[in-house]
Amino acid sequence: MPTLSTEEAAAAAIELGLVESADMAAVRRELGSHDVPLEKLGAALVRRELLTGFQWERLQKGYRGGFFYGRAKVLYQAGAGSFARVYRAINVDTSDILAVKVLRKRFSSDVDKCELFLREGRMGLMLRHPSIVRTDDVGQEDNSSFLTMEFVEGQSLRELIKIRGGLDLARGIDMALQLIAALEYAHEEGVTHRDLKPSNVLVSSTGQAKLVDFGLASFIESKGKKADEVGKLRTVDYAALETAGGVRGDDIRSDVFFLGTLIYLIFAGRSALVETRDREARANPQRFSEIEPLGKVAPHLPRDLVDIINKMITIKPKHRFQAVSDVRRALEPIQLRYADDTTAAPQPASAVKPAKPAKPADTDAKDHQLRIMVVEVSGKSQDSLRQFFTKQGFRVLVTENPQRALKRFETNPKPADIMLLSSQTLGQDAVAVFNALAADPYLKKIPAVLITSPRQTELAAEAVDDELRQVVTMPFKASELLHQVQRLVAAAV
Repeated sequence: MPTLSTEEAAAAAIELGLVESADMAAVRRELGSHDVPLEKLGAALVRRELLTGFQWERLQKGYRGGFFYGRAKVLYQAGAGSFARVYRAINVDTSDILAVKVLRKRFSSDVDKCELFLREGRMGLMLRHPSIVRTDDVGQEDNSSFLTMEFVEGQSLRELIKIRGGLDLARGIDMALQLIAALEYAHEEGVTHRDLKPSNVLVSSTGQAKLVDFGLASFIESKGKKADEVGKLRTVDYAALETAGGVRGDDIRSDVFFLGTLIYLIFAGRSALVETRDREARANPQRFSEIEPLGKVAPHLPRDLVDIINKMITIKPKHRFQAVSDVRRALEPIQLRYADDTTAAPQPASAVKPAKPAKPADTDAKDHQLRIMVVEVSGKSQDSLRQFFTKQGFRVLVTENPQRALKRFETNPKPADIMLLSSQTLGQDAVAVFNALAADPYLKKIPAVLITSPRQTELAAEAVDDELRQVVTMPFKASELLHQVQRLVAAAV
């Protein structure tokens, strides 16, 4: 493809909507002449951040497409695979940073591959969860199929573990529960993933784990698909496992197994399965019986955690956990023991009766002991609130950092049934988190109580209360606080 002249490149940048006419005119004035080398024009446009280096390289070579996909303006290439390329882009309407996944040109005429690619996008549009990469748009531009997704600043789980090795208990369990929450949600929506592997888990710079690539995902039979149809939508690894276990091609317990291999990797710092690109080796069922025992690879891990992971990666499906919700319930007690930023009050079974919500919960939670997260800096107040709520049958978690508490509630399962914040010592930070709950679509069902002092009338006025969030001003009776907490928890059920 021939390189454009300086005039042609400038005209193309304006025509394609990459640079505004006024901005191009300003660059021309800076350069002092229209008759400048092409490289000098490009350097000025990139220096002024009117174009990225990637955009300029394509522009000067005469490319007319590949700059926009839907409402996304491509900034540069962020990654590439044999099937598609991924670009960092910006939404031209909102200025949000996006990822654009574009099917390679050589597959544009392959009907099956195009359909599989677009199917990933359609699946993504259906699924909305904080631990699943959000898909915003699916379409075609210049004969290229594309998906527009949220951009995750971070790396894949494979890359993270390669650099960091196995994670510590608290962080590893938290990450495992994030993945479990995503998969539990997908299964509730009738979708199995069918391609769980370390490269399909993205870990943000803040530690948020997100599942990506539902291209092979299938609806379970209860959604009306034929067994032979959904059975085709799986990787070689899944097919080999299901052959070895003697189950159909859309069994949710296959996701449980491969989720187990991800959690094995998180703690062991190495893959449970022998990694190979050889399809014949991956299709060999014997591969699943050669997993080195986790207790031997990571002898420092608690025995109950090892047992949970071992049960997930058992070859016989009937011996595995039958659903990811079962895995979650098994891991939650271990998370409470090893929480990194909260401390749980001791709960002798003989001394405490579980508090009961005013409304009946679902069957999974009928014996659920209510949990309250207290966000307070004062040690004296922490002890007082811990002792009081423990006597009322609550499991009490305590933290000093409101933002960390908010982050914990963004995970699934939630760490507690209600949040109790004190603005007496935390001030504006407590109010900000209190208000953030109602403003966030994912957190709006979290009940909260904000405790303020009589001197904080202006601060209290900033707090936005509703049916699930209430402001309580000192002084008050302990029974009044308890009643408020129980009422809000019941309202959230």
